[in-house]
This record gives sequence, C-alpha cells and structure tokens, in this order.
Amino acid sequence: MRTTATSSSSVPPGLPVRPLPTSGAPHRQPQRGRPSVDWRIRFGALALIWGCSFLFIKLGTDGFPPLYVAFGRMFFGAAVLVATLAVKRERLPRAARTWGHLAVAAFLLNALPFTLFAYAELRIPSTLAGICNATTPLWGMVLSLVALSEDRPTRRRFAGLAIGFAGVLTVLGAWQGFSGQDAAGTVMALVASASYAIGWIYVRRTLTGTDDSNLSKSGAQLLLGTVQLAVVAPLFAPVPDSLPAVPLLAVFALGALGTGLAFLVQYGLVAEVGPTMASMTTYLIPVVATVAGVALLGEELSWNTPVGAAIVLAGAFLTQSKAGRRTGRKERGRSSASPAGGVPARGRQS
Repeated sequence: MRTTATSSSSVPPGLPVRPLPTSGAPHRQPQRGRPSVDWRIRFGALALIWGCSFLFIKLGTDGFPPLYVAFGRMFFGAAVLVATLAVKRERLPRAARTWGHLAVAAFLLNALPFTLFAYAELRIPSTLAGICNATTPLWGMVLSLVALSEDRPTRRRFAGLAIGFAGVLTVLGAWQGFSGQDAAGTVMALVASASYAIGWIYVRRTLTGTDDSNLSKSGAQLLLGTVQLAVVAPLFAPVPDSLPAVPLLAVFALGALGTGLAFLVQYGLVAEVGPTMASMTTYLIPVVATVAGVALLGEELSWNTPVGAAIVLAGAFLTQSKAGRRTGRKERGRSSASPAGGVPARGRQS
C-alpha cells in the first residue's frame, strides 16, 4: 500500500492500490485548473492515510477473518474507483489480453499481499507490519536485477540493499536470536512486500503503453481482485455472522480511503508535482504506522524498532538512487511514483 505514471520495481502501501504505469510519462503534467487544496496538504494526507492502513488492518482483524478484511478492502476500494470512472465517463478496458494481465496484477499487487498482511497482523504488531512494508524497494531491486536488463546494478544500490536488510535484522533483534518476534507473522509481512515488487515488474513488462488510462486499469484491477477474494474467502474462512461496528468501519476506511481515495490523491500529486516528489510519501508511511500503533493501539516500542526502521528507509532510498552526472536530470524526469502505499519507482513501482 502504492497510482499514475509509475513504472515498477517495488509496494505499495503494503497497502493501497498500486497505480499502473504508462510509458514515457513526463515529469509534470499540464494542469487545467489550480487544485483547491495545496499539494503539501494532500501529500501529508496521503502519507497519513497509507500509514494508518496498518492500524485499520489490525482493527479489522479484531472482528473479521483476514480473508474478509482483504475482501472488504478490495470491495470498498473498487467501489470508489468505479464511481469515479462513472463520474468521469471513462470506460473499463476492453481488450481481453489486458484483462488477463490485470487478473495476474490483481493477485500479486492486491489479493495476495492484502491477505498476507491481514494474517500477519494476527501475530505481529501493526508497527512491525508497516516497517516490513518498507522493504518493498529492497525486494524490487533484487528482482529487477534479474528481470529488468536496463536496471544496472551499481555499488551505491548494492550498498543500499545491504543496509536495508541490515535494518530489517535490527528491527527483528537478530543479536537476541529474534526473541520476542513471531517468525511466521514476520515472514508473511515480508512475503507480502516482495509480492508488491514481483507484481510491479510484471505490470511493467505487460501493461506499459496500453491505451487505457491508469484509472481505468486500476479500477478493473480492483474489480478482479474483489472477485478473486469473493471466490476464495468462503472456501477458507467462515462467512461472518455479524458486523461489529469498529472492525467494519476500519475495513471501510482501509478500502475507501487507503485503497480508493489514496489512488485518486496520488494521481493528482504525480500530475502536479511529479512522480519523484509524490513517491516521497513512501518514507513517511513507517513513521505514521509506528506512531499510530503506539499511540492508538498501545503497542510496545523498543529502541531497535525505530532505529532499524530508519536504517531500512536509508537503504531503500539508496536502492532507488543512481549516481553519476549522466543520470542526473534525465532520471529525475523518468523516475516514477509508487503505488498505494508506495515506494519510489525506478525503471521500476507503490
């Protein structure tokens, strides 16, 4: 949880719907009218929404099985995007090939990671889940070296990878034998983050340059993900026989705000201030998730959690940077924002 001109390699959000890439997107899009809300306010709101997604997941799993938390998230998120499509009078994609690729993208970028994060938060704090989500660009770099020939490895990026995973070990307290951390829950959260990275590489290879708008493709992607979970959830979890208020509101906020509305906000940010600036929300998400978990859920916070998170983010930043005079201005124009929860993208991401 990450929405417009993006190219992939690493995910959102753990969280929000991840925007689909377009080819050759300029750094700035022409604006017809001045937005009524300053971009800085929308930037802060986006980081807040995505950071609180882990809080909403934790509250949602208090009343519903994880599969239904993921399903509700998809359902309400899809409803927002489909309603927006109707207002804008845009259509869903028509090509069967596009729908086939979107079905795979929906599984890798939405159904699977949304479900894994929900299951993970039955066992680990929301703060740890938020930090695990920040490893998406680290996974993205590892995978892009294999899948994307134009993503050349550099010493800086390899250093970032090593630093990032050292941060993960710090968060988990490796020197103490990972005592106090639930291994299964942590692994699920890390696999969810890796799924975002895999999904964005797939999206970049299969859906870049299609004629459909990002809004159209993302709406279709969430619809397909909703159908996938609607089929799978009843097979593996009992259908809820009640709708407790707080968990239901949390799932609604997770979908309508953290998945649907967040896409629309990020779309506007990328168009106004460029994908690189918009992707900076990535580095605020773990901070918001940690503050929300400690302040609102009473989760304990030891010194190694914020220190490790800072190391993870530093490593993630380095994996997305490219040194050298040649790449300077050109890369600024080509780098892209992340998806819904997003991580910065580079020839890669949310």
